[in-house]
Amino acid sequence: MPQQEPHVVEALQRKGLGRSRRAATSLAAVTALVAGAALSGCGQQRDPGVYTVMNSSTDESYHRWDAQAMARCGERLGVAIEQQSVPAAQVMTKALRMASSKSLPDIVQFDASEMPTFAEAGGLTDLRTLGLSTEDIPDGIVDFGSYQGTYYGAARSVNTLALFYDQDALDRAGVRVPTTWAELRRAAKKLTQGKRYGLALSAGGAEDGVFQFTPFMWSNGGDETKLDGPRVIEALDYWKDLLADGSLSKSTVNWTQADVNDQFMAGNAAMMINGPWQVETLNTKKSLHWGIARIPVPETGADSVGPLGGAVLTVPDTGDETRQRTAGRIVACLAGEKEQLTYALNSWMVPAHAKAAAVWRERVPELDALADQVAAARSRTAKLGAGWSSVSLALQSAFQSALTGQSSEAALRRAQQRATSGNRGTRT
Repeated sequence: MPQQEPHVVEALQRKGLGRSRRAATSLAAVTALVAGAALSGCGQQRDPGVYTVMNSSTDESYHRWDAQAMARCGERLGVAIEQQSVPAAQVMTKALRMASSKSLPDIVQFDASEMPTFAEAGGLTDLRTLGLSTEDIPDGIVDFGSYQGTYYGAARSVNTLALFYDQDALDRAGVRVPTTWAELRRAAKKLTQGKRYGLALSAGGAEDGVFQFTPFMWSNGGDETKLDGPRVIEALDYWKDLLADGSLSKSTVNWTQADVNDQFMAGNAAMMINGPWQVETLNTKKSLHWGIARIPVPETGADSVGPLGGAVLTVPDTGDETRQRTAGRIVACLAGEKEQLTYALNSWMVPAHAKAAAVWRERVPELDALADQVAAARSRTAKLGAGWSSVSLALQSAFQSALTGQSSEAALRRAQQRATSGNRGTRT
């Protein structure tokens, strides 16, 4: 029977995926499962007409949209496609466990920032060998789903961050939509009144905060390979200035992106940094007249460079080439132009397929600024690959330290030391 090679799990364990107490506990559990896997013989028997997709679509709407897409693709391909949804934070751990017991699903939808870790261990199949084409996919999005030049993950849609604003609040204060850091700081200060802050963003000790910091770091010329560089320090100092002005809540160090959206919708923030996944919720409040713009840049004329976000569909290397070929056809259908457009119009994300994206712009002109932001965005793992996780963890600690009193320079110097230690031996 086809079996998942044990080197996949072993390599992931050597990599030290995650360094939190929770991640360490999960890896200890995986170690036990790997030891027990030797007693289990061949992998599980699979129904030849049923294929499984594991994703993080636990939200009711996303789960329903995915189920509908899988039903359509299943009918076209003559197979049944079952959806297995787990919380986003558990996808990698779940995949590790299933790899150790030789029971990986046919398709796994990884967050693109996590995909390189699984790919580095040899656990994924090159999608081009399964017949998937990247002809109509922009190079930046191909890179988003690639590791060391190999195309492992097909994105159905991508997202990034933008500046959302309460148009009524700006009108009452006589504030124009800011385009530069100086304008944003002045606008946020003027809009801070009573219980309302001028700006809300996530600087929490999780990937949300790192995701939100990258536009400030990258647009200022900073680089994740040198966290204590002057441009990165300037970006974190800018956050500290907003906090010192009173334009940011002190709770920003604890907020997730969902918390930021809650504050904006409640009228406790006049502007926020957030993504298109919030649009469906924003539209439920009819009295809120919101707008969207690119994230302000340090100086006029600079590029607003945000992070590409989203997930990619991958085909694990289970050793069963026949099933992998069919899984590739399923991925090609789900990530095809027609299904991408349907998914993007439901979810407010930007299609990865160039032709679908052009139609999307026409259908949702109110989010045109988001499409522009996506055009200049880049992958967090483009330079460091699987080493991004160490940088992310180091930055999370730096935010907590710098925004609660420590100098940005000291916090980022320590972050660089931590990141370098965590990435020692990482291939890029």
